[in-house]
Amino acid sequence: MITLASDFGSPYPAAMRGVVCSRTGARIVDVAHDLPRQDVRAGAFWLREVLPYFPPAVHCAVVDPGVGTDRAALVVRAGDHVLVGPDNGLLLPVARELADGGECTVFEWHADDPASSTFHGRDVFAPAAAAVHDADRIEDLDRASPTDDFVDLHLPEPEMGEDGATGEVLVVDDFGNVVTNVPGTVLDGRDRVVVNDESYPVVPSYAHRDPGEALVTVASHGNVELAVNRGRGDEAFGLGVGERVELSW
Repeated sequence: MITLASDFGSPYPAAMRGVVCSRTGARIVDVAHDLPRQDVRAGAFWLREVLPYFPPAVHCAVVDPGVGTDRAALVVRAGDHVLVGPDNGLLLPVARELADGGECTVFEWHADDPASSTFHGRDVFAPAAAAVHDADRIEDLDRASPTDDFVDLHLPEPEMGEDGATGEVLVVDDFGNVVTNVPGTVLDGRDRVVVNDESYPVVPSYAHRDPGEALVTVASHGNVELAVNRGRGDEAFGLGVGERVELSW
């Protein structure tokens, strides 16, 4: 299996699928092509939350605001999975998750001069994913050389205290739910928490509040989420990506 993920929207991913199909008979699965555009950290978060649910595969992921510059292309072996994408930190959070405590091995991919300086998803990463998929070992590929010189991205950690936590917004999903980096365990046994000086109820799911009412919950990713039942949490809480969130109890 080869999975494809990007911030390309449509129709650009079709060209990537065409390249893969022309080079290998691998099954292709589109993960998402509406990752937050040019937001490497948000892309890294969503890949970390989604790809561990797949069986072993080659994952080609591209969120690449540095396309056409001298940033490298990477192939990362993580457990039974391999990741292919730009050297901007995108691949490392999910690689550590897929490695499940084991070692990640990083290779630089040496591509021919791409036909385009603005579409390496088609010209660099899709061909690399096909080649890696069909190889017995990455080490056998002339284009792959081990490296320890790469961009390593770690998602920010919150500051934890006895009476509260200070974190930030990692992403806002398409529903407007505000995903923080604060672990959901801080809500255990609590009926209410204060978010940026205003008190809100803690509930197990959105429907435990009336439509239009704000809430705090633990979502599927395990972090504290700020939401509105059938509404937009980002608007109700006045928060966007990267902004500070203070929780207290």
